[in-house]
Amino acid sequence: MSYYTVTIEDTGESYRASEKQTVLDGMAMLGKKGIPVGCCGGGCGVCKIEILSGSYTKRVMSREHVSVEDEANNRVLACRVWPTSDLRLRVLGKMNKNLCRDNAAVSEGSCL
Repeated sequence: MSYYTVTIEDTGESYRASEKQTVLDGMAMLGKKGIPVGCCGGGCGVCKIEILSGSYTKRVMSREHVSVEDEANNRVLACRVWPTSDLRLRVLGKMNKNLCRDNAAVSEGSCL
């Protein structure tokens, strides 16, 4: 089994993830309170992220939450993405507030 480092640009945190673990599962293991996990099936859209670098595999996501343009620009749902290399990502939407609220080193322009 292969393992990769996933880095969350918003907080500077990283975690180790296997190719069999969704990006959302890894984020939840960081131990932050209030990370919305929603449906975990790509239908609710609460775990939207933007992959800034790295490669990944993905499964079907609701077009209500991830448009064709979003997907072409690597904006996907963390519950439907598995790393195939080290990843660097930015958290979007509803999850940004919860994931970033405890970050003491918040810089302007990140973690709203």
